[in-house]
Amino acid sequence: TDRKRRSPVRGAGVGRRSVCHAMSAAEALAPAKQAIKQQAFYMKKALDQRHLRTALHHAATMIGELRTSALGPKAYYEVYIDVTTELRHLEEFFEAEHERGRPMVELYELVQHAGNVLPRLYLLLAVGRVFLQSKEAAAKVVLEDLVEHCKGVQQPLRGLFLRNYLLQCTRERLPDTGSDYEGEGGTVSDAIKIVLANFGEMAKLWVRMQHQGPAANKEQREKERAELKVVVGGNLHRLASLEGVTLQVYTAEVVQPLLELIVSCKDGLAQEYLLECVCQVFPVAYHTATLPTLLRFLSWLSAAADESAILSLLISRLCALEPADGETEARDVFTPVADHVERRCASLRLLPSLALALALARLALEAYEAHTEYLERALSLASTRLESLGVVTEKRAVAVVQDLLSLPLKRKGGDVLYVLELTEWPRLVSRLPPP
Repeated sequence: TDRKRRSPVRGAGVGRRSVCHAMSAAEALAPAKQAIKQQAFYMKKALDQRHLRTALHHAATMIGELRTSALGPKAYYEVYIDVTTELRHLEEFFEAEHERGRPMVELYELVQHAGNVLPRLYLLLAVGRVFLQSKEAAAKVVLEDLVEHCKGVQQPLRGLFLRNYLLQCTRERLPDTGSDYEGEGGTVSDAIKIVLANFGEMAKLWVRMQHQGPAANKEQREKERAELKVVVGGNLHRLASLEGVTLQVYTAEVVQPLLELIVSCKDGLAQEYLLECVCQVFPVAYHTATLPTLLRFLSWLSAAADESAILSLLISRLCALEPADGETEARDVFTPVADHVERRCASLRLLPSLALALALARLALEAYEAHTEYLERALSLASTRLESLGVVTEKRAVAVVQDLLSLPLKRKGGDVLYVLELTEWPRLVSRLPPP
């Protein structure tokens, strides 16, 4: 039959797509992995014989398995790992061709003849990795071209993993300060713009996932989106690891455009996770220096974002603040943060408000122990929030208040006299139910 005579180059990826769409993810995964294994075998055989066009044909068919819509994020990730692992053989062939003197620009143009967009772009990134390494063109020019080409895939899941592969291929080839690609290849400013551009596009794709498919499947889609957050956050880790992103550069070139990209998502899940990433990956000193900007952007978040969770994380990071060289105490970040918290507390539920008061108390004790007025302010925030309720009866709220009251006692080794001298401590005690 025609099926039996079909060349292995044609594979099962494209021909099986409409059938796979109706399959469950589990049913679709096994044949996809088998097809990858088969096409990888033929690709490597062709590479051994230096039949590049044949190898590229098999590689494109193998990559075609990533065009499926039948897999959820976890299963798709398995297919992605299998494909990109096999593409390493192709990258090694490109490296060998470069060592033989073959111009990488020739291969860069050759792979762009692949028929389908997704396989073409994966092949372009595989060549682009070696093209950057060859330094036949300025790194920033090649990187900008790769980032722009990746806009050709707008299906969220496929686009996210394609751009993750872009990040993977270029991770060590950015024109960072002190890298081999700095100078004629560009500057750290170029590297920042490239990472931010990729991050911005990935954030858009990630947010767009919530609108794919029927409304009845929204809960499942949100679960899948949560599974992919680490893929998007990888850009922030790379940005923070750039040697050239000093405090001065972060303040002048990173924080404003980065926060603008996050807030412009207008999506609670995305804003919350990405801002938590920002709080975690950059040094505390960077947050201290740009605190007014960060707090201003927090005021512009979507109503669906849990601002209190972000603030609690930020405050916990600020607890590690230490005095600058030659100074006896840390710079005052307590006041601007407490001002912001007080403005926002009116719109927050009881438990988040109390949790923020607890976080502020911890900041006061750990970074500003000599300033009892800071601790008083944190305790007052909780007391004021509870004033209209009288005695607290809700169990979780009682637990937070108890933690808040015990915090200065633990810090002072059980010194009861210390806490009794605090004006707000007995006031807060009065909000607890009788034992």
